[in-house]
Amino acid sequence: MLCILSEIGEHAELAWIFDTITTMPYLMRAHAFKDAQAKNKEIDVGTFNYPVLMAADILMYGPDMVPVGADQKQHVEIARDIAEKFNHIYGETFKLPEPMILKDVAIVPGTDGRKMSKSYGNIIPLFAEYEEIKKCVMSIVTDSSGGVPQNVYAIHKLFRSEDELKNIYEEKAGKYKELKELLIEDIEKFIAPLREKRKEFEKDIPKALAILKAGSERAKKIAAKKMEEVREKIGVHVY
Repeated sequence: MLCILSEIGEHAELAWIFDTITTMPYLMRAHAFKDAQAKNKEIDVGTFNYPVLMAADILMYGPDMVPVGADQKQHVEIARDIAEKFNHIYGETFKLPEPMILKDVAIVPGTDGRKMSKSYGNIIPLFAEYEEIKKCVMSIVTDSSGGVPQNVYAIHKLFRSEDELKNIYEEKAGKYKELKELLIEDIEKFIAPLREKRKEFEKDIPKALAILKAGSERAKKIAAKKMEEVREKIGVHVY
């Protein structure tokens, strides 16, 4: 089910309710806040409060598990803590979800060796054209150890098994250009079908919007029902 969360006002309402049982010292433990604080950034309320909104997004639909990257695990932990506190105060209402972190994609490396992030400018766009993929891969920092370009290898593991890569990288030890060219081809094979599917949707925007609208309507029914329960529990269900 695909939906646009901003179309579902119940998420903001639930986040506000969670705000009333979540303390500022607790949210100050969030990685994003601590990182901004360490860099002396002036952080806005929305960013500070974002983990609570994410908790509302997660808990609204009662999932047993939430697939996340390793860097997002804390958000699931915060959601669990908020759910547990709410349940303790108002009675059993929310499930306590578990994070599901797939080992092979726990942290997706960027072209510079750091975590892949738009803010770092080290990404390979998911729908990139071939030439853009080539440019990104050729820009990968070739930090080598034992003849293996570690940053290239780290990204390559997302597209081939390590057993297969071991033989390839041994045969092409020190041949960074050839290894990058092979990575380009592997990424292109993966991205090409996604890129073409996206182009199909671009040709029929009303169809794409209809899919999102249908998903949002389904999600809103679930959210509305959950919020009826929440309002009843906290005592603001007047009618």
